Amino acid sequence: MKLTEDQVEQAALEWLQGLGYTVLHGPDISPDGQAPERISYDQVLLTGRLRAALGTLNPQIDPDIREEVLRKLVQTETPSLIEENRRLHRYLIDGVSVEVTRDDGSTGGDDVWLIDFEDPTRNDWLAVNQYTVIEGQKNRRPDVVLFVNGIPLAVIELKNPGDENATLEGAYHQLQTYKDQIPSLFRTNTALVTSDGLHARIGSLTANRERFMPWRTVDGTEIAPKGSPELGTLIEGVFEPSRFLSLLRDFTVFADTGGGIAKIIAGYHQFHAVRRAVASTLRAIP
Repeated sequence: MKLTEDQVEQAALEWLQGLGYTVLHGPDISPDGQAPERISYDQVLLTGRLRAALGTLNPQIDPDIREEVLRKLVQTETPSLIEENRRLHRYLIDGVSVEVTRDDGSTGGDDVWLIDFEDPTRNDWLAVNQYTVIEGQKNRRPDVVLFVNGIPLAVIELKNPGDENATLEGAYHQLQTYKDQIPSLFRTNTALVTSDGLHARIGSLTANRERFMPWRTVDGTEIAPKGSPELGTLIEGVFEPSRFLSLLRDFTVFADTGGGIAKIIAGYHQFHAVRRAVASTLRAIP
């Protein structure tokens, strides 16, 4: 029996739910849905979740300052998507520097954290399918969007495995269309995933089709056997919360090339080799 695109999507959501993500249906949290979490379709950040996370992670920061930080995330500062992505990546990794008034009346610097990298359970993990975004006159609906603390960090585009014309290449080109037509969804993007139900690939915001690569292991101890669902291995290998936060913080870099800025995320072999080396070094410390 051939799988349908909807069945692949539901399988992806089940894998994500098994990793601890809350799963919601996009239309339900849309502006006119049953439980709206956005006031308009051009709003991509789930500000209620983000506001709550800012309070949880930064209780020492005045609420008015936390609101300023939220505005910094909402407002676009540059028309270049990759420049904007690099700016917001720094906020995700390093926090947002703010001026605060101390108890003695003096002023000083502090950092507002958007994500807790040390304790993944303190973050809000959410997977939303069929997440409609309208920007300008363009109306697009990516298959699955992953949010951490209300910030969209990954987009998964799926194709019908029963349709010979629905290919990984088609999914890749669909993502490029989304980037062109609804770029606001990708300002904070960490990873893009394509799958035709049988095969799955992961790439960065700037990766060309050849740079979308498989992820062949879940925990780095063994390579998934041929014929096993590549999408399941990729989702469980990349998006398990502690591994995903590690990929975001420790295995993502920006490089200035002659042709512009390239965003680079590590492949599975680099990711696990470095993590094993670090673990081995830590064990050797008396």
